[in-house]
Amino acid sequence: MRSERFRPLVDAKGPFVSVYFDDSHDTQDAAAQLDARLRDVRKHLEERSVDAAVVEAIDGAVRGAHPPVGRSGRAVIAAGATVVLDEHLIRPPATTLLRVSELPYLIPIVEHGHLHTTHLVVAVDHAGADITIHRAGATRSESVDGGGRPVHKAKSAEHHEYGTAQGKVEEAIRKNIGAVADRITHLVDDSGADLVFIEGEAGARAELAGALPERVADKVVPLQGGGRAAGTDEAEVQHEIGQEFLKRRLATIDDAAQRFAAGRGTGLAVEGLADVTAALRDGAVDTLIVGELGDATVVADAELTMIAPDADTLSQLGGAPERTLRADEALPLLAVATGAALVRTDERLSPADGIAAVLRYAEMSSAD
Repeated sequence: MRSERFRPLVDAKGPFVSVYFDDSHDTQDAAAQLDARLRDVRKHLEERSVDAAVVEAIDGAVRGAHPPVGRSGRAVIAAGATVVLDEHLIRPPATTLLRVSELPYLIPIVEHGHLHTTHLVVAVDHAGADITIHRAGATRSESVDGGGRPVHKAKSAEHHEYGTAQGKVEEAIRKNIGAVADRITHLVDDSGADLVFIEGEAGARAELAGALPERVADKVVPLQGGGRAAGTDEAEVQHEIGQEFLKRRLATIDDAAQRFAAGRGTGLAVEGLADVTAALRDGAVDTLIVGELGDATVVADAELTMIAPDADTLSQLGGAPERTLRADEALPLLAVATGAALVRTDERLSPADGIAAVLRYAEMSSAD
């Protein structure tokens, strides 16, 4: 997962409140369930003496957002009374997770969040398209009507009129599909979207994909369900999109595991708190691989510019050990600060101390 989306958290001032919960909207009483979860979150935050303005900011961000379709999770991270990160998750966490801490807690969103925060969902037919832009947890929708008519040949057309009528229909369709393609291209170029999901009748999907320039067509993922017609099963569409994101997440884990295995004998991969903190200090980490860190801690200076596995190591490096921090909060945030990617691993990789890294260049010195 690219870390640029988390950059605002590096500059924000704590304490932070990190909340992860089930935000599914797949039952008739979904709104009531969400209300109950938010009341529970509010109760726990108040029990931890979190400022009322922070509680209201989190509650307002969730209630004010467009509800998801189908199974979904939600990640909200606030710094002070400002919500800094607010995103839907591919799938909800098993239980509500809540932390009030010096640093934000990013691991659940690395595990369950969308790899690509910006993507388009396009429902197309021969008359035009409905386009939804998903960006940084927010959505914006618009429709494109190419103005080409007719898009269906009249049933009453005589045989000798068939060729003329068919030609008009084909020209109208080309015009409409071209207008949709132009708009998608503009939106992709403007937003930096990584993926374009296309739903609708198979012919219209194929024609649209063929009308896009190669740089945009390479981002297209066709969906089997959905469309512009009334009664479309949006839950099916969202399930397909979620499965595509999940497939890409598994591929990312595979890639990280392979690069880690290849780098172990060349100095381009390290594992364990000592060597990973050393690599983070040097800005050498390309990809941070996060496993099960448990309650492990690290030690840092006041400004979080130097980090080490323990106070003695930090002192030997010339730093003042002023802060003891949870490793599962500090290490991902430092990776973000240095532009490293983040990967939450599974059973394919069990690094020492629950942490590993693929490096940008081979380290010349060890952690000590």
